[in-house]
Parts: sequence; C-alpha cells; structure tokens
Amino acid sequence: MRKFIACLAVAAFAAPAFADTLKEVTTKGIVLSAQGFELDVTYKPDGAFVVTMPGDATPLATGKWRIDGESLCTAAEGTPEECVVYPKDKKSGDSFDVTGAQGTATIKIK
Repeated sequence: MRKFIACLAVAAFAAPAFADTLKEVTTKGIVLSAQGFELDVTYKPDGAFVVTMPGDATPLATGKWRIDGESLCTAAEGTPEECVVYPKDKKSGDSFDVTGAQGTATIKIK
C-alpha cells in the first residue's frame, strides 16, 4: 500500500512538468514564424539547437539553449545570448506569440 501511495504522489508532482511549455518546446521542437519566414527549430538534449527550413535538413543556424525560469535562452553561433519568456501550460500543437530583441514571432510546438 505504501508503494502505491508513493507512486501516486510521484505521479501527482510529475504531472505538471509534462504541461510545462518549455519542456514541450525543447523536447518536441517548434516552427517559428516571423517576418514572412517559417523555420523549424530542433532542440537537442545536450543543449544545442539547429534551425532549418521546413522540409530541408540543411542547417541555417546552430547554437546553444538553456532554460532560465520561464525563459528560453538561446545563442546562435556568433551572437549574444537572448532570453525570451514563454507562456505557461502550452502543449504540442499549440501556437502563441513571443517577443524578443528581434521583434515578435509566432511559435507552434510540434
């Protein structure tokens, strides 16, 4: 019985993590739309990311990513790091806008 209760407690505390936007973004990837362009962004578990055009595997940019609270911080090779706040409780298939130094972009979680 104790083992069952412990499993329920772990599941209850772990459940919100699955709804966390940044977890969804960094495990599933995104389609970023801005200024008439659409880009696929893939986040790797080692903290690297790759940007490609949809349907094309040729990297347009690469860099590093990290999570800082409610922000996703990225630095493409040769550029300074930028941290952008993401909304809470988004999941695969959801779209939303984020605003950073380059302006506003629409993000769709794959």
